[in-house]
Amino acid sequence: MSTIIIGAGHNGLTAAFYLAKAGLKPLVLERREVVGGAAVTEEIAPGYHCPALAHTVGPLPEAVVRDMELVRRGVEFVMPDPRVVALSPDGPPLVFHRDPRRTAEAIRPLSERDAGRYGEFCAVLGRLGQFVAPLLDATPPSLNASSTTELWNLLKIGRRFRALGRRDEFRLLRYAPMAVADLVAEWFDTPLLQATIAARAIFGTAQGPWSAGTGAVLLLNSAIDPAPEGSSVTVKGGPGVLTRAMADAARDMGAEIRTVASVERITVEHGRVRGVVLADGTEIPADTVVSNADPRRTLLGMVDAVDLGPAFVTRARNYRCRGTLAKINLALSALPAFRGVGAREDLGGRLHIGPDIDYLERAFDASKYGEISPAPYLDITIPTLHDPSLAPDGRHVMSIAVQFAPYSLAKGEDWSTGKDVLAANVMRTLETYAPGIRGLVEHQQIITPVDLERTYGLTGGHIFHGEPSLDQLFTMRPFLGCAQYATPIDGLYLCGAGTHPGGGVTAGPGRNAAAEIVRRRGQAGR
Repeated sequence: MSTIIIGAGHNGLTAAFYLAKAGLKPLVLERREVVGGAAVTEEIAPGYHCPALAHTVGPLPEAVVRDMELVRRGVEFVMPDPRVVALSPDGPPLVFHRDPRRTAEAIRPLSERDAGRYGEFCAVLGRLGQFVAPLLDATPPSLNASSTTELWNLLKIGRRFRALGRRDEFRLLRYAPMAVADLVAEWFDTPLLQATIAARAIFGTAQGPWSAGTGAVLLLNSAIDPAPEGSSVTVKGGPGVLTRAMADAARDMGAEIRTVASVERITVEHGRVRGVVLADGTEIPADTVVSNADPRRTLLGMVDAVDLGPAFVTRARNYRCRGTLAKINLALSALPAFRGVGAREDLGGRLHIGPDIDYLERAFDASKYGEISPAPYLDITIPTLHDPSLAPDGRHVMSIAVQFAPYSLAKGEDWSTGKDVLAANVMRTLETYAPGIRGLVEHQQIITPVDLERTYGLTGGHIFHGEPSLDQLFTMRPFLGCAQYATPIDGLYLCGAGTHPGGGVTAGPGRNAAAEIVRRRGQAGR
C-alpha cells in the first residue's frame, strides 16, 4: 500500500513526518521548486532575503518541535519582547510586553481603568483558551455519526464546559458569536488598545471588527497563544528555515519529497482513490492520497464531480475562500525611525498599524466593494533585527502584511495596475508613522491576492485556505461531510489549513490528519 501527499507546505510536511513515523513511507509531491508553501524565505533583491508570506509562526506545539527535533536541525525560535508595538499617528505607541504587568503599566498613561482591567482580561482569555485548546488537537466529531467514541468525546467536552464555572460559561457562549469590536469595548476604552486586540480576530480574513463571529476567531487564536495581542514568534533566517527542517525530519523518518511535481488529477475508481496524474502525464498509483492543497483546489480542481455527488459538490462550491490580504516586502538601505519608538529593541516584534476600530472597519469596507483600502491595516516585522545576515551590512528587510486588498477589483480593474495603487497606499500610510521611509526603499516585492493564487496555489488568494467564520469552523471546517479530514472518496484526505483547526503556521491540521488516517487504516486492518 502506498501513500501520496499533495503539497509540501508545513502541514503537508508535518503529515508526512507522522505518517512515516507510523510506517507508511509517504511520497510528497510539491508543484514548486522549493518546499514550504506559504512559510518560505525568498530573495527579494540581490542579497536581501525576506519571509515571502508568513512572517510569524504558531507558536508550534511543543510535541511537534520535540518529535521533529527542529531545534537540533537548526531552527532557532525568536520570542521578542516587546511582542507587539502598536503605533499611533499622533501620540506615543502602545507597547505589549511578554509580561502582562509591564503591558498594564504601558497602558496606564492612556487609561487608569484599562490598565487595571488588562490583567483580568488576560486571565479570562487564558481560561477560555485553555478550554478550547484540547479541541485543536482532536478530530472534530461528526454531526451525522453517533459512534460510542464520538458520543463520549462530546460528553467530555460538556463536562469540561461545566468546569469553567458559570461566569466563564456565559462568556464563552456570548463571545463566540459576537463582533470582536463589541467584545473589546466591554473591557477597554482606549481606541489603540481595542484595535490591537481586535486586529487579531480579523487578520487574514474577509471580515472586519464589526463582523459577527469574529469573537470566535479571537477565542480560537487564544487557544494557540493566550496573549491578547497574539503571537510574535519568528524563526531566525525566516520561516524557510523551519520548513526545510520539517522536510529533513520527514525524509529522515522515511518520507520521499519530490519538487517540481505538480499534481493535475486524482484518479478514482468505484469510489476508491487509485493515485494521481502529474502535469507531465506521469501516473503514480496510491491507495491513500492526502491533499495539503486547499479544499476547493482539491475537490473541484483535481477530482471529477461525478465521484463526489451533487450535494457534496454544491457544498464545496459554496465554501468561501476569497482572500483580502496582500504582502509587500521591502529592501531598505537603513533602519527606519518610527514616531515615538526610541529603542531599537522595541522594533523586534510585530508593529501594528491600525489605530482604532473605525480605522480597521473602514479598511475592510473598501474591500467589500472591490476597492483597495486607501488607509490599510498593516502588520509588520523587520527580520534583520534578529538576523542581520538576511541583508547586506547595515541594511534591512521589512515584511508587511496588508489588509484589505480584495481578490477581485471593482470597475473592471485588475491587479496589473492595482499593484501600483496598493504600493502607493502602503507607502503613504507608512510615511505617517515612519517619516522618510520612502527614501530608504531600494527594492519592493508586491504580492497580491491573485499572486497568492497563481504562485503559491491559494485559491481565491486566501492565506487560510478558506474563511474562518462560525459556519466554517470545527465540525464544519471546511464544511459538513468533510470535517474529519476524510472525503466521500475512500482513501482521499485533506490536511491543509482548510481543515480543523485552521490557518497559521501551527502544524495542527497536518498532525491531526495524520493521526486520523493512521486510526482509520488501523480500523480497516482489523
